[in-house]
Amino acid sequence: MSSLVQFSHENGITRIVMDDGKANVMSPDLLASLHDAFDSAQGKEGLVVLSSGGKHFSGGFDLKVIREGTRAEKVAMLRAGAELALRILSFPRPVISVCTGNALPMGAFLLLCSDVRFAAEGEYKISMNEVMIGLTVPHFAIEIARQRLTPAYFNRAVLLGEMYAPQEAAKAGFVDTVLPATVLPAIVEQTLQGLSAIDFTAHAETKARARKGAIEAIRNAIDAELVA
Repeated sequence: MSSLVQFSHENGITRIVMDDGKANVMSPDLLASLHDAFDSAQGKEGLVVLSSGGKHFSGGFDLKVIREGTRAEKVAMLRAGAELALRILSFPRPVISVCTGNALPMGAFLLLCSDVRFAAEGEYKISMNEVMIGLTVPHFAIEIARQRLTPAYFNRAVLLGEMYAPQEAAKAGFVDTVLPATVLPAIVEQTLQGLSAIDFTAHAETKARARKGAIEAIRNAIDAELVA
C-alpha cells in the first residue's frame, strides 16, 4: 500500500479510499496500491467499501501513459485496471462503492463491477467517454459494460461516450442509488449493517454462478487483448 490509498478494517468492514490529492487518475502506482489493498481485504472478514477522497471518484486511466508510454507500459496499465475490475466483480464478499465525484472510464468500470453502488447528488459526470477523446474501448471494458448497463443505454454509453449526471447514470446502470451528500454516509452505514447479515459463503458461491458468463468473457478479453 502507499499514500495513494487509505486502508482500514474495523468491525467486519474493510474501507479502501482512493486519494492521490488530485483526480485519482488510475496510474500504474494507484492501480498497484489498489491491488495491494484488495490483497489485504481478501484476508479479512466481512464487507468491502470502496470510496474516494477529494472531488473525484476517478479521472480514469492515466492519459500520459496511454499517449506517451511504450506499448508495454500501456498494456501493463490497462491490464492492471482490467484485473482490478475483474477481481471486484468476482470478489467473494460484497463490495460497496460510494461515488461522490467524476467517475470516468476506469472509475466507471469499478462502479460497474461493484455489488452495491451509491452516488451522491452533484454536478459531476459518470461515463465511458473513450470515443470522445480518441480512444477505442477495450474488449474487456465492453464486456464489463454489457453485464451491467441497461440495454437502452449500452450502445449510447459505449459507442457514443455519453456523459451522465448521477441520476441518469442510475437509469443507465452505472450506480444503484443516488442520494443527497448530506444523508449519504448515514444511509451507507445502514446498508452495511443489513449486508453484514449475509451468509458470505452462500454469497460467494451464488456470485460465481450468476456472473460466470461475464467473468469468463472478461477473462478471455484480457488474455486475448492485453498481452505484452
